Amino acid sequence: MEMVTTFSSSLSSSPLVYPKIKLGTVFTPQIKQLHGLTSSSRISTSLPKQALSSRSRVPIRCPVKCSVSEATEARTEKSQLMRRQDIRNIAIVAHVDHGKTTLVDAMLKQAKVFRDNQVVKERIMDSNDLERERGITILSKNTSITYKDTKINIIDTPGHSDFGGEVERILNMVEGILLVVDSVEGPMPQTRFVLKKALEFGHAVVVVVNKIDRPSARPDYVINSTFELFIELNASDEQCDFQVIYASGIQGKAGLSPEKLGEDLGPLFESIIRCIPGPRIDKDGALQMLATNIEYDEHKGRIAIGRLHAGELQKGMDVKVCTSEDSCRYARISELFVYEKFNRVPVGKVQAGDICAVCGVDDIQIGETIADKQYGKPLPAIKVEEPTVKMSFSINTSPFVGREGKYVTSRNLRDRLYRELERNLAMKVEDGETADTFIVSGRGTLHITILIENMRREGYEFMVGPPRVITKRVNDQLVEPYEIATVEVPEEHMGAVVELLGKRRGQMFDMEGVGSEGTTFLRYKIPTRGLLGLRNAILTASRGTAILNTIFDSYGPWAGDIHTRDQGSLVAFEEGTTTSYALASSQERGQMFVSPGIDVYKGQIVGIHQRPGDLSLNVCKKKAATNVRSNKEQTVVLDTPLDYSLDDCIEYIQEDELVEVTPSSIRMCKNAKLTKKTR
Repeated sequence: MEMVTTFSSSLSSSPLVYPKIKLGTVFTPQIKQLHGLTSSSRISTSLPKQALSSRSRVPIRCPVKCSVSEATEARTEKSQLMRRQDIRNIAIVAHVDHGKTTLVDAMLKQAKVFRDNQVVKERIMDSNDLERERGITILSKNTSITYKDTKINIIDTPGHSDFGGEVERILNMVEGILLVVDSVEGPMPQTRFVLKKALEFGHAVVVVVNKIDRPSARPDYVINSTFELFIELNASDEQCDFQVIYASGIQGKAGLSPEKLGEDLGPLFESIIRCIPGPRIDKDGALQMLATNIEYDEHKGRIAIGRLHAGELQKGMDVKVCTSEDSCRYARISELFVYEKFNRVPVGKVQAGDICAVCGVDDIQIGETIADKQYGKPLPAIKVEEPTVKMSFSINTSPFVGREGKYVTSRNLRDRLYRELERNLAMKVEDGETADTFIVSGRGTLHITILIENMRREGYEFMVGPPRVITKRVNDQLVEPYEIATVEVPEEHMGAVVELLGKRRGQMFDMEGVGSEGTTFLRYKIPTRGLLGLRNAILTASRGTAILNTIFDSYGPWAGDIHTRDQGSLVAFEEGTTTSYALASSQERGQMFVSPGIDVYKGQIVGIHQRPGDLSLNVCKKKAATNVRSNKEQTVVLDTPLDYSLDDCIEYIQEDELVEVTPSSIRMCKNAKLTKKTR
């Protein structure tokens, strides 16, 4: 075993000697401190206190030395490719709600992207209405800043596992990632997923411990957990030497020590330039650019976005568009853009290494290569993991069809669904059993729900069935997808949550207490079927305090039957308008979805039955106005109806039920075709 000697300024008598522990044996974060890479929080408590104190006095302005970029440089000298030093391409990745979009906001403001008197919204990168409403990033976005004559292309990526396909594509465009980790929660499921992909690509990683100003922040735990995750994912020695930056995105401050944050994000910018290598390019080679993302503009048509791997791209240039060696076609570049600050800026030419947007190729698809007309060769195609959940989309067959929607026919529905495939690589669409039914497969229910919500806002009217998992047969054995579920729950509600997950065939493999707040982390391996409808049930069981995060793990043996709902539905008996008189007696049977004065139709679900099995009700019955009953009206007190969102409705429905989606309303109804079969 090799020995490493290091001297501490406060220990003059003898040097400190520690064994250098190789990957594959017991590997701890101590070696990082011995390289002088990070702050004192990187050392485990086994080091002498004197050594700790001498290290912690290192000022924030000290240069960041990164073995990652040095090792990468050494390897590239052997090849003909060269590094471009005036550009850095980075992706910012994190678990949902760990603050990466807020951190990008601070980076943009400090890089003087906006005028001093310019009014800027919060979470600038979440430009989509749906993203602002839900507070999550759904689509990846490009921007760039300039720091000390170096252009930094920044790509903000989604944090939710259902949009992992978007992240996988983006990793083709960058050389390094900023892994943003919450200072309390540490690495979460999506952090693991994205980090695994980035390490497979061989990207350099800078770890940003964000929200360091939280009262319950525990940076030591977070760094050690992140390091263990690197080891678990078979990271190389160079990748394990990651740089750590402590930051508060909302305050716009960063530093090399959690106790000593700088006045701005300077330490973060320095780390990006020093630790993340420039793009590796073939400057004089034949043109090659991989189309990693696609946008659509009403005036310019399809816009392909990607990184130029080799050569030079010019406006008006004739190019070859390749899918594989055999299938190529020719096109001409009509317009060329690069990302500067927060806008697309037209340019005459782009050199290898930069990220650009290209117009003029009307039929370009994600994963195709724009290459030199004469000598160009295609780059490897983008591979994205398979979907795990499917739902059926069909035309609206309710009596209220056409009242609110603009596009209602099966042709409209088909065109819109197949158009979605052009930019959403992780999604699949197949024709269903009938001509007006389509099976849409995605990475999770949220992935498909976002598509439904977008279509609804565009004026489409249709029906969707309940989510089902995609099963396979391996060696004549039925297998289904399993996910890792992480639940953060207060101790007093832990019993109810554990019981609920047990009923859903979940297997607990880890449990730990967190901080002084009395919160417990539970980790389960659970069939994807067991997660359908689980979010609402967990919130109910924990009085709204539990936080559930999930990510796809692997396919495993069929777990058996899982009951996701114990209660039946209350179904409207006839078409009409609901009345207070009828609802007063109906609410004794369960919780209602409708209030008085709402139009309903026969077969519509109007409430949740308090017992198993469905119950038909007449919610349109009017009080008889005969002379005998002409005495004083009684005051009717109605309960507040349940207000279910689109996500809630999709979680609620069972096999024989559908969700009717229109631009103005979301209703649930019984599936007439299945109801007839069961009679």
